[in-house]
Amino acid sequence: MSYKTILFDLDGTLTDPGIGITNSVAYALKKLNYPEQSRNELFKFIGPPLIDSFTSFCGMSLDEARLGVKIYREYYAENGIFENYVYEKIPELLQRLKDGGKTLIVASSKPEVFCRKIMEHFDLEKYFFYIAGSNMDESRSTKAEVIEYALKTCNIGDCSEVLMVGDRKHDVLGAKQFNIDTCGVLFGYGSKEELTDAGAKYLAATPLEILNYV
Repeated sequence: MSYKTILFDLDGTLTDPGIGITNSVAYALKKLNYPEQSRNELFKFIGPPLIDSFTSFCGMSLDEARLGVKIYREYYAENGIFENYVYEKIPELLQRLKDGGKTLIVASSKPEVFCRKIMEHFDLEKYFFYIAGSNMDESRSTKAEVIEYALKTCNIGDCSEVLMVGDRKHDVLGAKQFNIDTCGVLFGYGSKEELTDAGAKYLAATPLEILNYV
């Protein structure tokens, strides 16, 4: 199958945000007087919308989770956003895809304002036609909502020509709602089992392996 448009998740797919996100979560949990968790335990926060993570993983009420997100962003906006690095070979992958005539779009459940800052900071925005993320007010927060927004904004009608690339089941399940094929990456934060169980069509152990499927 030859895909014309490639949607990329950001966290765990283009960059490794592990330190910044876990530091931000730890900061929020401490402020809310929740028990301290190890960094490995906090890695599960990478991928899903934060509201869902605070309610699911910490047992917070919706109101408390909203406060948790607000406190998280106090740290993240100043420090955590750049406690992050680009995976090796990602720039080469993006350049080769762009040179091959592919349209590249970011589709992340991270707030769009943060996505844009990260992409500019790491000089990745030059490869992308559009950068789509969530809103700060909880609207357009699920991966499916972000994908729908990206497709509409970029006037993409034929989803059979679109491939979603991501590291968590949320990427696969969100894309599935639009009958979009998915490539799960194994260098991020989702396991092979998580991605295959969700229905990923392809798996890539390294960034350049993605080229095999486009």
